[in-house]
Amino acid sequence: MPINSESLSKDPSAVQQRRQATVFLLRLQWLVIFLLIAALLWLYISQQRFEHHVNERLQSNEQVVSRLNEMDDRLFAMSQQTLPEPRAAASSQAQNQLDLLRIQIQAADRLLADNNHSAAIDLLRGLHWQLSQSSNEIAPALTVVIKQSLTKDIERLQAKSAQPSPWQLHNLAIQNIQDFLHSHERFTHAATQSQNTDSDVSLTRRQLMIHEVIMTLNLASQASNMREREPLIGYLRQARKQLQTLVTQESTSAVTGSKAATANSEKTSRSTSAGIANKSHDNNLSTKAAPTDISEVIDWLDRLIANAPKPTPLLTTQILDKPQR
Repeated sequence: MPINSESLSKDPSAVQQRRQATVFLLRLQWLVIFLLIAALLWLYISQQRFEHHVNERLQSNEQVVSRLNEMDDRLFAMSQQTLPEPRAAASSQAQNQLDLLRIQIQAADRLLADNNHSAAIDLLRGLHWQLSQSSNEIAPALTVVIKQSLTKDIERLQAKSAQPSPWQLHNLAIQNIQDFLHSHERFTHAATQSQNTDSDVSLTRRQLMIHEVIMTLNLASQASNMREREPLIGYLRQARKQLQTLVTQESTSAVTGSKAATANSEKTSRSTSAGIANKSHDNNLSTKAAPTDISEVIDWLDRLIANAPKPTPLLTTQILDKPQR
């Protein structure tokens, strides 16, 4: 009897263990199946994303190719439109030399626009020597006129190269205005520190306006360095408009502070203009004393706008641009 009871007690546990093992294997099997399904879904999604990315790259490449083709077509059309009309005398050696001379004069104008006077003078001297050679087949009367204009251009450029560039003078005047604005605002701020809260708020707005004007003048100076006349005038007018709002808001204490800043700004003006030539006309603001108030700064800006540098074409360019009979 004891043996039978032990065997009966062991049999149910074995059956239970087999059932548990079977359930565990089924769960493990379903887990593996689930993981396989998840892996397949991830591979499918990755493949779809990759195909989508490849399609986008192909479409962008096609767009770039189409744009390049359109640009080529436009350039070809423009080149066909800008071709000179054929003339009967275009095949002659004299006309070819005249066309080459026009191209060389255009190169001299480009050098002048870049403020490279020495290279432009050398090029004009070379053209003058070229016209004096026996191989020159341009009409004698026209050759004499061109050589005289080249001589005048060379003399004018030599005299102009010995003087400071108008662009440099504009940069110097802009720098003097910026130095005054810095000093003016610093002394104005020191003079009004002990006032009440309302005046501090107005002073903060004033400081922001002054800083904005200084940043605008920085843009004007950059335009002057790039020899860009229209942007230079635009930035100067913008700075003037910004300063015009301060004239009506300027109090008596601010005027006193600006007069106290005059001594400091005059030192900066003298040190900056020490390297400029002594000869200057009445409109040359760079060699004058620094401004004493905002109204005088506005007057400076008006003169800078009115006397913005202009490119002066060569006399030879004007002669060659005239229609020849």
